[in-house]
Amino acid sequence: MMAGAIQLAKRAALATLDYALPPRCPGCGEIVGQIDAFCGACWGEMRFLHGPGCASCGLPFDFEEADGAQCGACLVDPPPWTSARAALSYGPVSSHVAMRLKYGRRTGLARLMARHMAARVPKEVLEAGKEALVIPVPLHRWRIWGRGFNQSALIAGQVARLTGLPHDPHLLERTRATRPLRDLGPRQREREVRQAFAIAAARREELRGKTVLLIDDIHTSGATARGCTRVLMASGARAVHVLCWARVL
Repeated sequence: MMAGAIQLAKRAALATLDYALPPRCPGCGEIVGQIDAFCGACWGEMRFLHGPGCASCGLPFDFEEADGAQCGACLVDPPPWTSARAALSYGPVSSHVAMRLKYGRRTGLARLMARHMAARVPKEVLEAGKEALVIPVPLHRWRIWGRGFNQSALIAGQVARLTGLPHDPHLLERTRATRPLRDLGPRQREREVRQAFAIAAARREELRGKTVLLIDDIHTSGATARGCTRVLMASGARAVHVLCWARVL
């Protein structure tokens, strides 16, 4: 009897909250039917990257290719990671969601982003089970002090929760503060993140033989992912799979 009364009280409280603060589209703010749902207009603008793509970087292909097919860029300059995937292409809606998390402090959006990203976790990572490790791209401590959180770590925690994979948000460290990469060219980005990441020698044994799922919010040139992957592989990781919310095509 008491449990039933509690449930009724919860439903009434939620109904009141929905009336006072109705759920809104994460992309544009329009009122929608449920929490974390996109409105029809925003949903129509979003391009999900679930189709055929490069086996190395995930660049979409126009047509289905043979398993293991790579794009021209990866054939010429193979990336250090095993695979890189993103839930969405970078566009007005996907970028707005990422910016609201990063700069608008809407930390609840990490749950939404992770839900779409979890569907893109490679089979190899899921099959690794306890031998897998979810790791976020780290922020330098000065950036964390200013922002209050690492958005990639928030997303990584939610991906780990959804998949049941082990999670270590502190294993990979950013040891050097870097300039914002958005205003730099590809070569400048590579130079900027060189030797910016590290794993403490005392913790490298924890990484040895693990299949790593490296989580970031936006994949642009891939410079940050390359820098992290090289450190992870040099420190004993078996493989590194990069997973992002959105990537620039």
